[in-house]
Amino acid sequence: MAGLNDATRGRLLFGGDYNPEQWTPETWREDIRLMKEAGVNLATVGVFSWATLEPRPGARNYGWLDEVLDLLHDARIGVALATPTASPPPWLGARHPETLPRDETGATVWYGSRNQFCASSPIYREYAQRITTDLARRYGHHPALRVWHINNEYCTSCWCDESARHFRRWLRERYGTLDALNDAWGTAFWSQRYDSWEELIPPRRAQYLINPAQRLDFHRFTSDALLECFTAERDIVAAHSPPGVPVTTNFMPLFGGLDGWRWAEEEDVVSVDIYPDPAADRADPAGPAQGALVADLTRSQARGPWMLMEQAASAVNFRPVNKPKGEGLMRLWSLQSVARGADALCFFQWRASRQGSEKFHSAMLPHAGETSRAFRRIRNLGAELDLLSGVTGTTVPAEIAILHDWSAWWASGQPGRPSAAVEYPALLATWHHALWAQNLTADLAHPEADLSRYRLVVIPQLYLLSDAALDRLAAYVRGGGHLVCGFFTGVADPDDRVREGGTDARLREILGLAAVEEWWPLAAGETVALDDGSTGSLWSEDLTVADATVTASYAAGELAGRPALTRHSYGAGTARYVSTLPEPAALRALLAEAAAAAGAEPALRGAPEGVEAVRRGGWLFLLNHTREQITVPLDEPHTDLLTGHTHPAEVRLERYGVAVLSASPTS
Repeated sequence: MAGLNDATRGRLLFGGDYNPEQWTPETWREDIRLMKEAGVNLATVGVFSWATLEPRPGARNYGWLDEVLDLLHDARIGVALATPTASPPPWLGARHPETLPRDETGATVWYGSRNQFCASSPIYREYAQRITTDLARRYGHHPALRVWHINNEYCTSCWCDESARHFRRWLRERYGTLDALNDAWGTAFWSQRYDSWEELIPPRRAQYLINPAQRLDFHRFTSDALLECFTAERDIVAAHSPPGVPVTTNFMPLFGGLDGWRWAEEEDVVSVDIYPDPAADRADPAGPAQGALVADLTRSQARGPWMLMEQAASAVNFRPVNKPKGEGLMRLWSLQSVARGADALCFFQWRASRQGSEKFHSAMLPHAGETSRAFRRIRNLGAELDLLSGVTGTTVPAEIAILHDWSAWWASGQPGRPSAAVEYPALLATWHHALWAQNLTADLAHPEADLSRYRLVVIPQLYLLSDAALDRLAAYVRGGGHLVCGFFTGVADPDDRVREGGTDARLREILGLAAVEEWWPLAAGETVALDDGSTGSLWSEDLTVADATVTASYAAGELAGRPALTRHSYGAGTARYVSTLPEPAALRALLAEAAAAAGAEPALRGAPEGVEAVRRGGWLFLLNHTREQITVPLDEPHTDLLTGHTHPAEVRLERYGVAVLSASPTS
């Protein structure tokens, strides 16, 4: 499998989306000069250029792209060359309206924006593969080429008749027979039994609740249909390029529309776009915590170094109020990605657009130009990245795994559940945040993955678990592993069929529970007191233990005296169950206790609150997420790679400051 090593050529990649078709050739030369000044070594070109490359069906306009790629190569700037298929030209929708997606009601989603394609449309696929083939033949051996970038932020869903035909083919392949499908979907309920494949349709707007197994399979199908588009273009560019040129497509951060585990297996390099909100409350830094979560997920999908394909130099344009990044914040969040495994830092975009829907989205080169503070920050970051070349290709050690699964996300987010307030991504972020705040580095892992190398496994919530995943969990804990399991987990199988007893018997055995008698979701703002002095929110359960130890019980209400938190020895390991969402301090304490019992160590002990510590390769990254100067104690002398200074016993971090430390040799 190709990777980033050849693309980086020993240096962190640094650059962004470049859209020369929006500018004159005179501006291109100015751009090249300023890119070199900023230390840019990668430009992503062609992402939204289909209408420029193919102004009418079959026509080709390559002269501008020839010149731009040659200019970039002469300046020793590599290219991530994109296939332009995320944004079909207006002529495709006008001439072939059947390529346009339809929503759940059957209404057409028209052209005039981007991503206006039906992934199942043979005509869209034909035109997309034609332009991709021509691009690959022309530029596959261009000396500037470093990475192929396929499409952009795959995210479309479609409920049209062509998608219905494709869905039926997908279902035939998955189930083989109608009897098997009817069993998997539970169609005996509400007289939904299907007697012919032709009766099957996508989950379009209906009178009331749609069959949840049908909706779950449509999520899976949509991810697979888009993946077919990606792999078709991937195979085309790979066939026309030298071995070792990696192929990627950029994920959106923690996006629910694609099965990221399945997609990552088809990529040479995993890349993602990260846009934390700089207006996040400083007392609860949701922005940097969310950035860390996305970075950890992407690193885990990549099984090593990854690409930050897009971030904002300052403000974005898609929030109701778009705050710019304060002094030092762009650098801090960029280096956070490096600390957590990124070998590439790229932005959307290089030069700020003067027209279009994203003209107020910040850029590396803003509207204020090269004399601006914003461009100075970009130049400074580019210079610093030269000092970090030794980090390229190194790994981020993690002793903790957080289990995450898209099918469980899709299934748990449907209507008709005990509580619509239980939101899978929010729970995942809350539990990850509790570990992140204590500098306990975690990978994310598929529930069926080999977990043996982790000291601690954490499940915030996995409503749906396969037999293979449950067997893996049992073997992991029985073999000496430590597990912390959150509520409403192991309730359903992959067909969204409730397990016998309401919670799988294997999981109950691991946890030492006799039964989960009833689920007691909590209303918005409602809390429940525990007898250890803490409170829980969002959820509670009526548990009956078998041989588990009750570590905390509900102190009031209908469940007063009933178990809330439990611990159980299973084989050589330990499993804890958490039947509510503990308040933040209590969740941190619970996970810290479990990590300590498992022997999982934080990246740095004694780091002050607000300082993120991450180890990568032989370096310790310290990141100050506060606006105050903070002194961090060190257990031995360290040298800062960014400044060259040696710190005998402590290092002082300025507002949003960063240090990249290696242990100094002793005399």
